[in-house]
Amino acid sequence: MSEWYEDPRERPAPLEVPHTELSAEALHGVIESFVLREGTDYGARDVPHETKIAQVLRQLERGEAKILFDPVTETIDIVVKRGLKAPRGAD
Repeated sequence: MSEWYEDPRERPAPLEVPHTELSAEALHGVIESFVLREGTDYGARDVPHETKIAQVLRQLERGEAKILFDPVTETIDIVVKRGLKAPRGAD
């Protein structure tokens, strides 16, 4: 059960997990979970599942996407760089 934080500033920030620190199997599972979520449709053309996984892997390798672990919910997610906010206290 996760804790409730009255003040969001008290909530621990998500932690970045370098994709290179995950085993190949774990990385594939994280990426697969991400591409299977509703809302990750790629448009009018049907894109094969393995192609989607390869695209996300390339984004991680190029630093265009990051893997984040939320210690409160104990969940992991992939976010694109433009969706990242600077850590609190960073200039």
